[in-house]
Amino acid sequence: MIRNGHGYPAPEREPSRRTVRVWCDGCYDMVHYGHSNQLRQARAMGDYLIVGVHTDEEISRHKGPPVFTQEERYKMVRAIKWVDEIVPGAPYVTTLDTLDKYNCDFCVHGNDITLTVDGKDTYEEVKNAQRYRECQRTQGVSTTDLVGRMLLMTKAHHSVEATQDYKRHQDNFGKDARGRSPWTGVSQFLQTSQKIMQFASGKEPEPGDTIIYVAGAFDLFHIGHIDFLEKVHSLASKPYVIVGLHFDQEVNLYKRKNYPIMNIHERTLSVLACRYVSEVVIGAPYSVTSDLLDHFKVDLVCHGKTEVLPDRDGSDPYAEPKRRSIFRTVDSGNNLTTDDIVQRIIKNRLEYEARNQKKEAKELAVLEAQQRRERIIEGQEN
Repeated sequence: MIRNGHGYPAPEREPSRRTVRVWCDGCYDMVHYGHSNQLRQARAMGDYLIVGVHTDEEISRHKGPPVFTQEERYKMVRAIKWVDEIVPGAPYVTTLDTLDKYNCDFCVHGNDITLTVDGKDTYEEVKNAQRYRECQRTQGVSTTDLVGRMLLMTKAHHSVEATQDYKRHQDNFGKDARGRSPWTGVSQFLQTSQKIMQFASGKEPEPGDTIIYVAGAFDLFHIGHIDFLEKVHSLASKPYVIVGLHFDQEVNLYKRKNYPIMNIHERTLSVLACRYVSEVVIGAPYSVTSDLLDHFKVDLVCHGKTEVLPDRDGSDPYAEPKRRSIFRTVDSGNNLTTDDIVQRIIKNRLEYEARNQKKEAKELAVLEAQQRRERIIEGQEN
């Protein structure tokens, strides 16, 4: 099978066939596996994917304050392996002029709705011109939900049994006084082997590859993680980067504070979507063992500048790679942590709550208008 530079299968087509260029756009604030899955589906509809990312000013005007800056969001989207090109500062309303400017055949968006500040569908023009395609929204995650998890800092978000606190969170962030929007609601994420296969590159190490191993929580997979993995990836001419993800219980043991915010299944997809990652070990041991190093034939083990806590028995979790002289500390130049992101959310709590309530109200107004039209049409037919 032929593979392109991102590790996923290149589309098979006749040499004479024209390249199909696909456009996606959005805020991509707190980029999560739901965004990645949208872009994966969009890329599968064509040959070349261009992603427009809105500015902080545009997002603030139409939705409310973004969690991440535009420069951070640009870099996060660039790191998703299905993206071929990004357009910084893309307009909030998608027009035919934008599609034509970047020679795109059509635009792709999820089966939810995006509205302007005055409640208009941002894709109305391209829909009317039949240059719009729809992909499936990923159930179980949204920026709204993640913000709510951080404000509550409850473990119910990765528990089968939801607590009363989390049910109240669903009330606060998933509905308003009039009812629940089908687009902003919260639901439990269900992992499947098919989803992992869709996200995984399926690429085995090749002769001459440098196999690099890193481990951690990689919670709320963010720009700090991206900068670290990009730096690790640049350490070899042919890198094969394996990320070991610790189980939720392990993360909670060393992170405390009811971390992780994302469960092991969510973190797996988030990391697999990164173009700098070749493979993920789900539930990696906290200490990097001799068995692990031998099994994956690891050439180099890396860790960031963050503090390394001892294992349960007080031992250094990196003792074995240090003994083999294959351990390296990597300075990514980015000190952002998951804690920092939570602090951003808490600092602007009222603004984010207002943003979510405003978004919900607009969605419900559109939903009610659609239902009224359907009732009128049904009445006319009867």
